[in-house]
Amino acid sequence: MNAVPRPSLITRWKAVVARQIDVPVDAGKGAWVVRLFFRKPAAGKRDLAMLWSRALGRQVRAELSIAPDDSTRTRIRRLFFRPLRRRGRLEADLRRARHHRGQHRRSMLLGRIGHWFKPVTGAFATTHRTITSHLPGVPWDAIGARVDTWSSVVDRVPFLRTIILLAAAAVGVAFWTTPLPLADQFNLFIAVCIVMFIARRIPGRWPTMLMVSLSILMTGRYMWWRITQTLNFATPVEAIFGYLLFMAEIYTWIVLFFGYIQTAWPLNRHPKPLPANPDEWPTVDVYIPTYNEPLSVVSPTVLAAKSMDWPRDKLRIYILDDGSREEFNRFAAEVGVGYLTREEHRFAKAGNINHALKLTSGEFVAIFDCDHIPTRSFLQTTMGEFIADPKCSMVQTPHHFFSPDPFERNYDTFMRIPNEGSLFYGLIQDGNDFWNATFFCGSCAVIRRAPLEEVGGIAVETVTEDAHTSLKMHRHGYRSAYLRIVQAAGLATESLSGHIGQRIRWARGMAQIFRVDNPWIGKGLSFFQRICYSNAMLHFFYGIPRLVFLLMPCAYLFFGLHVFAADAVAVMAYVLPYLFVSGLANSRIQGRYRHSFWAEVYESVLAWYTVLPTTVAFINPKKGKFNVTAKGGLIEQEYLDWATSKPYVWLLGINIAALLAGVIRMFTTQRDEPATVLMNMVWAMFNVAMLGAAVGVAKELRQVRVSHHVPLRVPATLILADGRTVACRTENYSTGGLGIVLPMEFALKRGEAVGVSLTRGDADYYFSAMVARNSGLHLGLKFEDWSHEKETQLIQCTFGRADAWIRWDEELVPDSPLHSFVEVVEMGYQGVLRLFDSCLDAAEAVFVRRPRQPD
Repeated sequence: MNAVPRPSLITRWKAVVARQIDVPVDAGKGAWVVRLFFRKPAAGKRDLAMLWSRALGRQVRAELSIAPDDSTRTRIRRLFFRPLRRRGRLEADLRRARHHRGQHRRSMLLGRIGHWFKPVTGAFATTHRTITSHLPGVPWDAIGARVDTWSSVVDRVPFLRTIILLAAAAVGVAFWTTPLPLADQFNLFIAVCIVMFIARRIPGRWPTMLMVSLSILMTGRYMWWRITQTLNFATPVEAIFGYLLFMAEIYTWIVLFFGYIQTAWPLNRHPKPLPANPDEWPTVDVYIPTYNEPLSVVSPTVLAAKSMDWPRDKLRIYILDDGSREEFNRFAAEVGVGYLTREEHRFAKAGNINHALKLTSGEFVAIFDCDHIPTRSFLQTTMGEFIADPKCSMVQTPHHFFSPDPFERNYDTFMRIPNEGSLFYGLIQDGNDFWNATFFCGSCAVIRRAPLEEVGGIAVETVTEDAHTSLKMHRHGYRSAYLRIVQAAGLATESLSGHIGQRIRWARGMAQIFRVDNPWIGKGLSFFQRICYSNAMLHFFYGIPRLVFLLMPCAYLFFGLHVFAADAVAVMAYVLPYLFVSGLANSRIQGRYRHSFWAEVYESVLAWYTVLPTTVAFINPKKGKFNVTAKGGLIEQEYLDWATSKPYVWLLGINIAALLAGVIRMFTTQRDEPATVLMNMVWAMFNVAMLGAAVGVAKELRQVRVSHHVPLRVPATLILADGRTVACRTENYSTGGLGIVLPMEFALKRGEAVGVSLTRGDADYYFSAMVARNSGLHLGLKFEDWSHEKETQLIQCTFGRADAWIRWDEELVPDSPLHSFVEVVEMGYQGVLRLFDSCLDAAEAVFVRRPRQPD
């Protein structure tokens, strides 16, 4: 029998030491080192020394990029030579963060604050629930109905409304001009706020009018105080800056009052019926103007227009190709539509349409931008208005976009927060309609040919030919109509630079109209039509006032200039009620279509770029030319658009420097005016948030989809390769594919051939496809064997459905001013982080000589 070898001296010594420090003999080196200095804790207690040692080891290995099986030589080398690796990003991934927070949770910052103060907020919430459970509920809907009943009674009394308005005007003048001590001014503010909060809970239009009236009263009071008490400046330099700020405020007051008039009573018009006999329906020419857009963008619009529900012999479709491309000519011949081009390409889109007017003869003209795809019900929805009102010259419908604009894409707010155009098409145009001031927007509209030819066709004197054409028809006594029913959808601008270019054209054109055909000069317009048109034009002159507001606090923080000839407490006593009450009133009116404080972000982005075009166009209206907005582009790699964001970066830097100057001023030269310094610093901090959000928008995120995916939930049938059928439903669609949701998982491989069946009414359409993505119950299909016929069938089942866009706004989150403010501040913070990350990326590209690694 072999003898067992005796352990070596080192092994025996190691066993003795292990017993003494209470560590296993085969433990790692880290455990031995810890036990040499820290004794093992008593049973049941946490071994903090060992936990801390392991965490430190993991951190060191991660920092030095050391693997557990690396040799000692490698570990020593890592101490002096660390490998290059991707730098961590400071900015948040907003898409991923929102996915984890949930669809309708709007702010990471509110979530953090709520977590920090959870004990306090929880106590308040418990107390609130306890109190409200013992109080009777307030029937706000019943109160709103009773208010409507009272208002209808008042309307039936002759001259009573006029007497009330005159009495209200007299009370308003007295309210504006009556001086009060500062304490009473603050008490007045509190009383008005209480009334505002109560009125905000009552549904209906009359509580809205009450809130507007209170806003006008507080604004008028601020204006009177501002004019009579704050314009006595100590030095000429202060007077220059002070009057510059005062003129910017005058602009905001005019726009505020005009806006209240414009949106006070949205008409909310409904479609009129058509004659029962289709033979009595008029002929319609459909114009689809195009210049340099690809055929992939134009073809869905053409095919959808062909599929509109209208007698075939009374509907003619024309592609107006100002690019004179043979590819489009062939496409028009293949699908059976008209193709018109011209030799002289004068006056851009307006000239293109006017040329087509001479070659066609339909009683009505429907115009669609080449990327706006109409539904099958477009003409049946709009044409009844013309039959009911022979003086109606134009019917406009909203411009809806199924792709996100730069704000929505770069901040991940698509279909969650209303976009920039929602306010105009959701509220302003509806308000214009009440005053018979709806104007043509260039697309998604029908125009009666006779009035259009009477005013000389589409206006060519300005680059906003659409609004100018409507102004001319209104001057001739014709009426217009607006139907707030989405009957077409198109592509939004893909990049911030393209978005700004489009807005520059609008701003230049409105300034040109203000000069060459001012609504306050000449005959044919009612007083309220003049107000509606003026407000639309004045809106685009916000560039200079916005820049004044962004820079004015720096006048005091840098140079000590008093732009208000009043102390800080008096300024707050009058400014806060004016801003707060008008903000609540606008939130009540506009909340469905624009969230609070987002207008400041939009204007901050565009202000710098609209100043020069509007000023030049106002001085010389013949300057400037029409520019085509690019659609259908791709963004293959995310980047910060330095060229576009440069003005915001400078303005952001100036305001941050002003904040630092304010800190220095508060503790050194201006210690006798801490309230004034603090007020200007708060103003500068607000500007930093707005400008940070503007910079963040310039961080273009990737957009690599050729076809945008549009949500759609309708029944479908999946046909497998072995002939089995599976009842399922669609999830989204595009012109290139379809997303479906299965009732159970199927082992379908990528590239496997399948079929899918969709229905339109009683008709079934079959599409051959292959599996592009399979993630459990969610299947992505890519269409095959594509043809114009198949594309037409798909459009009829998707984009062209009469109910395609009926519920597009259901996912929008209602406005809450506090939540919106926090969200905009958070966007400003993320914008600053994006700027910092981009600066580090640029520095790495220059000094390290390597591009940033893709995420």
